[in-house]
Formats: sequence, structure tokens, C-alpha cells
Amino acid sequence: MTTAGNAKILTAEGLSKFYGPFAAVREVSFEIAEGEIVALLGPNGAGKTTIMRMLTGFIAPSEGSAQVAGHDIQQDRLAAAAQIGYLPENGPLYPDMTPLESLRFFCEARGLPESILRERIDDVAKQCGLQPILDKPAGKLSKGLRQRVGLAQALLHDPAVLILDEPTAGLDPIQILHFRDHMRAFRNRKTVLISTHILQEVEAIADRVLMIHGGRLVLDGKPGDLKGNASPEERFMELIQAAASSTSGWQE
Repeated sequence: MTTAGNAKILTAEGLSKFYGPFAAVREVSFEIAEGEIVALLGPNGAGKTTIMRMLTGFIAPSEGSAQVAGHDIQQDRLAAAAQIGYLPENGPLYPDMTPLESLRFFCEARGLPESILRERIDDVAKQCGLQPILDKPAGKLSKGLRQRVGLAQALLHDPAVLILDEPTAGLDPIQILHFRDHMRAFRNRKTVLISTHILQEVEAIADRVLMIHGGRLVLDGKPGDLKGNASPEERFMELIQAAASSTSGWQE
């Protein structure tokens, strides 16, 4: 399922990941169109992070494949990686480095030429509101500010696709609202895949939702498909219980 009129830019085909007899992810397939904001929803341990790590080339799938902008993640990893900005749940920041030093380091690691390096740092610092703290050690920053630095790092090379793993985990309500504003600003400009276990997050920012349970894709639809008369927490439990019931007969 993709947005009508928009070309697909991210594709997963039968992705599976096995650790011995344990299936962390099994036969997950979906397509995401350019400009979509898609939420990967599921409880902790559902397989969301494993899916994201396979999509970014961080780990290899046991079965299946993934493509970004026409580049196979495993066969053409560098070209695929050039199209992806990835923010893991615990952002890759060194506590003794300032945001400015970190951004320069990641620019150099990505091979960005010196001629555009300063321009890109200035641009992402402005987008993420980092100017006041560029020279403050990352270890002295709040979780919300560290997440902003991590997002800026993911944006440095101006990727077409952003993959964000639980980006609001541990943030306070004001920081969460600020982060959601950043996500809305990307609508129709970048493709965003964001993992979460928070139903309100899906309703607030997503165009589409992929629900994962037990390593399987159990729903591909609109945020409105998740609505019900119960509270968000009760509705989430209803969805998980329904997914568990529908998958109880599958063989592992």
C-alpha cells in the first residue's frame, strides 16, 4: 500500500531474521511512497528495531531483501546508505564532543567535501534548533537536545529517507511536541519511517501505519483504522490481543 500518485522509494520483500530457532522477524513485506510519514507500531520486542536495522544495512536479513531508491541494501549498500538518514534509539554521540564537533566528524565520515561541509552543518543546525548549544559538550545536554543533534546528524547528507527508531523515548511532553513539529515539517519533502509503541504518536504525525506483532506485519492501513471508543492505551491492548489471536495458529 502506497500513496496514490507517488513513486515507491522504500521496499521490503519477505524480510525475515532468525537467531537460531527464534524468528525475530518473519516474512515482512511493504512499500513506502516518496513523501510519506509511516509509523512502525508495535509493543517492545515486536521486531521493529530488527526491521529498521535490516532496512539500513546494519544487519543482514536471513531471508528477503530491501531496496531504497532502487538500490538493494545488501548488493549496493553504499548507494543505498547515501539515500538514508538513520537515527537509532540511542543516538551515536560522544559525550565529550560538542554538537559542532560531532556534526563535522559525521560530515567527514560520510565523505562530504569541505566546500559544502560548513553549509550543511549550518543548515541542519538551523532546522533542528541547535545554534545555542553547538559548543556545549553532548554529555551536558538533555535527552531532548541529544535527540535533536542525532536528527541533525541523520540529515547532514540530505537523504531522501529518514529512518527513526523510537525517537521520542525518554523525552518530556514539551520535547515530544517539538519533535513532532520537526516530523510534520518533513511531510512531502522527505520519506519518514518512524518506529514507536505509542498510539498517540501514530495519530499525531503519521500518514500510514504498519503494525508489527511477534515479528510479523499484522496491519497496513491509515491511523484512522486504529481508532475506537476505548482510551489509547486500552485500544492499543485491543489491537495487540487481536493480532495475537490472528497469529496464534502460525507455525514458528
